[in-house]
Amino acid sequence: MSKRAYKYHQYHLRLEQVAGIAPDSPKQEPLELDFENHDDIFSIVERLQSRNLFEEPGQSTEFAIGLKLFSEVMLKNRQHPLFEELAPAFKAFMQRLKAPNQE
Repeated sequence: MSKRAYKYHQYHLRLEQVAGIAPDSPKQEPLELDFENHDDIFSIVERLQSRNLFEEPGQSTEFAIGLKLFSEVMLKNRQHPLFEELAPAFKAFMQRLKAPNQE
């Protein structure tokens, strides 16, 4: 049985610390990551922003990026024991999130 061929969007992420908790906190070097995802993350960010799910507007963007990074790793490693208990609940969560009237 052959694996299903997926097409992926290519992304580059740069995470840079602009300030620490304390004024004298040491700054960390930026993290840069190239990755692929089967979804158009920019489109998902726009959809979640338009739904106003959270009080803070920027949290929709944080949520979308974090969710897509996490879910793609889980999808690519679906047989990993780490995700065994989480997978059914995550599937239900995603179905609820994608439902048209979820606010």
